Amino acid sequence: MTHVGCIWGLFLFLSLSLGWTMAQQTNNTRPVFYCGGDLVSDSGFVGSEGFPSFYKPNSKCTWRITVPEGNVVMLSFRIFDLEADSQCRYDYLDVYNGHSNLVQKLGRFCGTFRPGALISTTNTMMLEMGSDAETQGRGFVAYFSGAKPYVDDQEFCGGKMTKAQGEIMTPNWPDKKYPAGTSCSWLITVEPDMVIQVKFDKFVLEADTYCRFDYVAFFNGGEKDDSRLIGRYCGDQAPQPIITSGNVLLVQFVSDLSVTSDGFLAHYTSVPPGSQIPTLDSGASTRSIPPKPAVKPAESKPPAVTTQPPVPTAKYVPPEIPKPVKPTRGQGQATTGRRVPIPRPNGKRPVPQNPLCAKACKRDGTIKTSFCASEFVITGKVNSLAPGPRGTLFVSISLIKAYKAGRLTITQVGETMSVKLVSQCKKCPLLRRGANYIIMGQVNEAGRGTLEPGAFTAPYKAPHDKLLMNINNQPC
Repeated sequence: MTHVGCIWGLFLFLSLSLGWTMAQQTNNTRPVFYCGGDLVSDSGFVGSEGFPSFYKPNSKCTWRITVPEGNVVMLSFRIFDLEADSQCRYDYLDVYNGHSNLVQKLGRFCGTFRPGALISTTNTMMLEMGSDAETQGRGFVAYFSGAKPYVDDQEFCGGKMTKAQGEIMTPNWPDKKYPAGTSCSWLITVEPDMVIQVKFDKFVLEADTYCRFDYVAFFNGGEKDDSRLIGRYCGDQAPQPIITSGNVLLVQFVSDLSVTSDGFLAHYTSVPPGSQIPTLDSGASTRSIPPKPAVKPAESKPPAVTTQPPVPTAKYVPPEIPKPVKPTRGQGQATTGRRVPIPRPNGKRPVPQNPLCAKACKRDGTIKTSFCASEFVITGKVNSLAPGPRGTLFVSISLIKAYKAGRLTITQVGETMSVKLVSQCKKCPLLRRGANYIIMGQVNEAGRGTLEPGAFTAPYKAPHDKLLMNINNQPC
């Protein structure tokens, strides 16, 4: 199957190389995507300027797609990576149901979540992409094609779901088997004070001991991050009910280019946190691949046949971190370990401070050593800074990308993901609102990221993504 995967990758590359239209030309090795143009064809690819390089800042590009009369435009995104923002105010892609921005807008998109398939009501569609001066991504690539109205809707799957309950199913369900070479992503979001429960009615996917070929995977939050993986499932018996730790669930279905099967039908519903799920014997012919046992490394691995997802709220004893409420425990602070109260004229007791904050504000370690030692590594924009108790600082981050997430709680706000951090010292490390940073640190019992005075932070620029990805791909 690995060989088949390589063939599929080569096929996609050749498709991109040969599928450009009038708005795209070739340099003999790959298609060259320009800023806008008229795409008149039965089908083809459209992409951001310069893809796969980072798109240009301060740009605005418009693509007008036209397919033959009597057809509608079907647009399917293959890759999507724009600067994230809750309202897509900075970098965005607007899709219109026609050749004008005065007609119905089919959606505005940003961030890294790949939008679901879009279908026009006529034979025309328009894409309009804008970018600001900061934080560029790699942009997008989408495939468009003309089809008869409402005939091939079953070929598409995935998208965003915000209702309290709903259903997800494989393409072609229940009439025929799901197609080969399919990838679908559903992003389910319910009320903030609820969690999501998923129950399968039918489940038949290609069986494999490690679920390498056809599978459905569930992730807490909106990121495909192995540390947030609930489970990966395949086989011919339904997994046990699945429940999330928060109000956001990402579901990904993948099929390779060989064996296909009937697929699955599942229903999700929002339930109060702490709802109990009955334990059922799922049988030996369903396989699941649970996440790596990062929370309880001492426990033995579960049998390959189990489908019980790991409990994301398992108790965890984090590495010892100096606590601002108990300054006498500061490590290496023999001369300042005892706090001497300073009397005030009004007689009020002074607020205790963390003795570590008295040290010179200096970053510890290099980017590589800090990456390996940190429990989370992210890039993001500082949305807000708020004073906390005993000299701490609460930091809200709009996530650009998570390279390591660990037990860090990531939540969705609009179209983007966000995290909450607490810095033990108000002025160290120094963060400024509105700026983009690389941030590394640890995670406390509540899933909140914590920053010590020496935590690695640095201003983030788009080229840093390649450096961080290289480090992430190397063993620590």
